[in-house]
Amino acid sequence: MKAIILAGGLPSTISDVKSGIPKPMAEIGGRPLIWHIMKLYSHYGFREFIVCGGYKVNIIKEYFKDFYIYQSDITVDLASNEIIIHNKRTEDWKVTVVDTGVEATTSERILQVKEFVKGEDFFVTYGDCLSDMDMAEMLKLHKERNSFITMAVAKPTGRHSVLSIGEGDVLLSKNNSNCSYVSGKSTDCTAENSYKQDSAWVNASCYIFSDKAMDALSGEELNEAFMEKMAEKEQVHIYRHEGFWRPVETMRDSVALEEMWEEANAPWKVWEN
Repeated sequence: MKAIILAGGLPSTISDVKSGIPKPMAEIGGRPLIWHIMKLYSHYGFREFIVCGGYKVNIIKEYFKDFYIYQSDITVDLASNEIIIHNKRTEDWKVTVVDTGVEATTSERILQVKEFVKGEDFFVTYGDCLSDMDMAEMLKLHKERNSFITMAVAKPTGRHSVLSIGEGDVLLSKNNSNCSYVSGKSTDCTAENSYKQDSAWVNASCYIFSDKAMDALSGEELNEAFMEKMAEKEQVHIYRHEGFWRPVETMRDSVALEEMWEEANAPWKVWEN
């Protein structure tokens, strides 16, 4: 099963050292965010990725084209341009990088890579969130429910609006709830008060789409009009992730995650070295 990684947005604003790079290429522990995300999926046996690039997509292409060189020690004979690889280290991943444009919406990006996932269910994840989510368990639940779309939810970090979830873990439309359910700032007091409740959940920016769900995409953003439309039809099931989840949106997030990594206390690192 393949994972689509949305990596085409605006340049990173979380680093004062490396500016002008795609956000998923900002580094934590000397490795780009997208590497950390792929390591999580790979840990659970999912090793085929389609990266939807946009802003400076060539940086992403170059990274994967020379991936084994970045991971290994090398000797370069400058006279002959010969490169000798020492202790070659790489990953058993198959990575497809597609330039889906700078201005494309999230669903437009997915539609541009539909040929790579035709006829099968697939993951969709944003390239700027880290978690210790059990991807195999999420897929198991998706299959057991025969879901149209499964959306992972997590505990709020303080900057995202809460979701309204009904019986059977079905996402409710905002028309049937007093609380805003999409990512972004809350605009009503009910949603704001819900942050204080243990039952509050937010969109964790990770989904599993059935093969038929691709046909429902029509150009909107996943976190706004599209999810509302699907919720009205009760076509979105919820996977509750109780563990670590954190979007990397600010320099403060980056510093906190870097400290966790350096202290060997990174909750999202579920894989062995």
